[in-house]
Amino acid sequence: MAKANKTKQLSFSLPSKIGLLSEVSTFITAAKINIEGICAYEMDDQGFFMLITDNNAKAKKILSAMGGEIVSEEIITVEMPNKLGELQKIAKKISAAGIDITYIYGSPVKGKMTIVLKTANDKKALKVLNA
Repeated sequence: MAKANKTKQLSFSLPSKIGLLSEVSTFITAAKINIEGICAYEMDDQGFFMLITDNNAKAKKILSAMGGEIVSEEIITVEMPNKLGELQKIAKKISAAGIDITYIYGSPVKGKMTIVLKTANDKKALKVLNA
């Protein structure tokens, strides 16, 4: 059974360059902050990051020193079994409620999976997912 929670992530972009992920993770590690979720990609010479950490307030301060504008935003995390059809069940519940999914990321780990969702109506999505 899936369990949905509201949490926060940090979103930011920095000029793209070789070693940017290494630099960001070095700043985070030096501050003794654990990364609990990450999505990163490059587009138009910018490196875009979405991070969930065990201390977002501290991470925001540390990452600001790198020159990026850090935005904290609410997101939904969903813990579920890593089995055939589990993501489809989540997606079906959200679409049946008429809620648009803005983005999703995640990865499975030994029998379970946590996905991160941003929707057009996170409050309603949480209610639907936990019903």
